[in-house]
Amino acid sequence: MSQALYRKWRPSQWDQVVGQEHIIQTLRNQVAAGRTGHAYLFAGPRGTGKTTTARLLAKALNCTNPDLASRPCSTCANCAALNKGSFLDLIEIDAASNTSVEDVRDLRDKIGFSPNLGRYKVYIIDEVHMLSNAAFNALLKTLEEPPPHAVFILATTEIHKILPTVLSRCQRHEFRRIPVADIVAMLQKIAADEKLEVEEAALRSIARQATGAMRDAISLLDQLSSAGKAITLAYTIQVLGTAQSEVACELVEAVIKRDSAAGLRTIQSALDQGADSRQLARQVVDYLRGLLLIRLGSGDQVDATAETRQEMARQAQAISEGSLLELIRSFNTASTDKGSSWHPGLQLEMAFAAALAPDSAAQPSAAFARPAVSSPPAPPPPSPESNTRPALPAAAAPKAAVKTPPAREEKSQASRPQPAAAPTSKPAPPVSTPAPAQPAPDSEAARGMFQVISQNWPKVRALIKRQSPQTEALLNSGRLLGVKDGALVIGLSPVLKAKLESDDRMEITIRAIQAVTGLAVTVHCTEAVARPGSLPADIQVEDDGIVGTALRDMGGEVVDVQ
Repeated sequence: MSQALYRKWRPSQWDQVVGQEHIIQTLRNQVAAGRTGHAYLFAGPRGTGKTTTARLLAKALNCTNPDLASRPCSTCANCAALNKGSFLDLIEIDAASNTSVEDVRDLRDKIGFSPNLGRYKVYIIDEVHMLSNAAFNALLKTLEEPPPHAVFILATTEIHKILPTVLSRCQRHEFRRIPVADIVAMLQKIAADEKLEVEEAALRSIARQATGAMRDAISLLDQLSSAGKAITLAYTIQVLGTAQSEVACELVEAVIKRDSAAGLRTIQSALDQGADSRQLARQVVDYLRGLLLIRLGSGDQVDATAETRQEMARQAQAISEGSLLELIRSFNTASTDKGSSWHPGLQLEMAFAAALAPDSAAQPSAAFARPAVSSPPAPPPPSPESNTRPALPAAAAPKAAVKTPPAREEKSQASRPQPAAAPTSKPAPPVSTPAPAQPAPDSEAARGMFQVISQNWPKVRALIKRQSPQTEALLNSGRLLGVKDGALVIGLSPVLKAKLESDDRMEITIRAIQAVTGLAVTVHCTEAVARPGSLPADIQVEDDGIVGTALRDMGGEVVDVQ
């Protein structure tokens, strides 16, 4: 039976390992200096060389070549036995099928026996994160103080599942995804040696499809070569389909360029090649999640090659956080929908079309982009000749809750709360503003500004929530008290007031107000109204209204402002 290409081309020397020079050089130096460790942890994506490097290290530790720098030599008896898989002192354990504490105890009982042929017994535990917590705990003492002849090499694709107590006992090495150019170079070498006729464009397509895993790339080349004909780009796409990252990348690019035809063609092409619509939507969501992580400054968490990450970084800067969230929601809905099987691409097309809708938040223009220096002016005050007070809609005017005493008491005209004039000399509290503050408006202009902000406050909070849910939660716990000296006054408890004034939450609020209402106002936080019967200076009630009548004729007092 023929041997798979990835096994035939498995590296047998240090310099044959591709894309992991930062690890190989460290291990070679340790072997040459005779200062190897007793426990290693190799972590990284599948197919990047973890098990191969572990075997090379085991071979170097047991090589008999007198020149330490030349180990492994692949010519001595121990190296030859290890290459054939008959070296008894190399023990490979699959943690996925040996997860129990009994398996680890059995290993611990046998580890004390001396090596049969070499100087070291090397234990390679693959997918070590599959061990149970009890098994990890049983292994801890042995990992920390193994016998002088024992070396542990743990390999995992999910390092976040490894206990910290295990991590602290191992030398940790992070394997990276292999660049596309390095994979293409290796595939060209294999194709030349195996006498395969392959187009360079096809090799690049294979390399991208492998997403940084050399083993996957070689396996795909092996699969394509089994047809016994030239491997062209068209044949490669026909057999393998378009790489998932390419479909997602093209869709996002179509959103950025507002190119509906290109986006719909990409979706239809992927479906025509046999892609499942829901699986394709999940792949798009995963790609968009990577863009969001990059946008939020966590690009190191994105599992992609350097080339792909660079392209993703470009796209991430072209779309705002709020737009990315809307895109993720739309395509995530498409990935879970089961009711439109009569047309497999409908949900994908709807999600894409929603991103291009004129009123969609998922537009390239950033919702939270800093406003220009010139901002729309505040509503002008009424003409001095007019004595008519502009009526405010009931929904916009603050409502005052009134407490009435049991018996009616007459109050003098002087004792009733009187509307205070807006101060003009007291400067507004210093806050970070995206544009120059407008001159302090008079009382009527302040009422008009407060009306506009109050009516649009739900939209303002919704916009803030897309960038900073914590800021929106704080605002939800406060109440709007009025506009004073060109500043929106928000009442909060002392603790919440301090939190809202920290970090950049005030600036986020100011930018959102301007984005929704066009008003360039500052924001001032104050403690909630504490003195019964008092009203903020810019909160007024009509004399002949219910609240005014209760205050004037029934001895009522204000206990809350909403």
